Amino acid sequence: MAGHIGIVACSAEGAALCYRTIAIEGFRAMGEHDHPEVTMSSIPMARHMEPIRRDDWEAVARLMLDAARKVAGAGADFAICPDNTLHQALPRVRPASPIPWLSIAEVVAAEARRRGFRRVGVMGTKYLMEGPVYPAAFEPLGIEWRIPPPADRERINQAIFGELVNAVFTDETRAMLDSVMRRLEAEGCDAAVLACTEIPLIVRPEEAPLPTLDSTRLLAKAAVARALAT
Repeated sequence: MAGHIGIVACSAEGAALCYRTIAIEGFRAMGEHDHPEVTMSSIPMARHMEPIRRDDWEAVARLMLDAARKVAGAGADFAICPDNTLHQALPRVRPASPIPWLSIAEVVAAEARRRGFRRVGVMGTKYLMEGPVYPAAFEPLGIEWRIPPPADRERINQAIFGELVNAVFTDETRAMLDSVMRRLEAEGCDAAVLACTEIPLIVRPEEAPLPTLDSTRLLAKAAVARALAT
């Protein structure tokens, strides 16, 4: 029997994509209609955004721990969070968590190394792009990273919070994200991390200027692999 996955959710769109990917990967690995058991705790995104905006990562960690205890109480063997930004609180969460965690950034970094990427562009919320989550994951593996310039960071951030988390996906925003990737390519990046759980819902990898690392689906696949190994 496969292990039990606990999802600590923030945005609905990202969590839905993560859950759906777990199910699809489970079907492929385990057979028709089968996948690891999943329990989700979905504390509303609004409650996360209040402490994030005031840079209070201790408060974010408390929310994540509350959710971790709920999924652990339901039988989850480990937890994942399909929200890159919340991972800034993960170092505070792990020591107090009743169950272990997979880190989305560590999963992405491992995939970047496996595929031989040497310098990656990171695209996500302004909190994520300007924060320590991906530098901490890439540095031990010797992978360089770049983030877009301030104007591009603001455009991406506005698109995420104004459109993507609300399931609004436009051709204009897709073109904007592709243009950011072209500028990252000009800086020597050989891949782009889609480090917001909703960006994979709008970027088309087959049309993107750079190879993409889909953080949401990579985390879901890693969770299934861990559940099958449990």
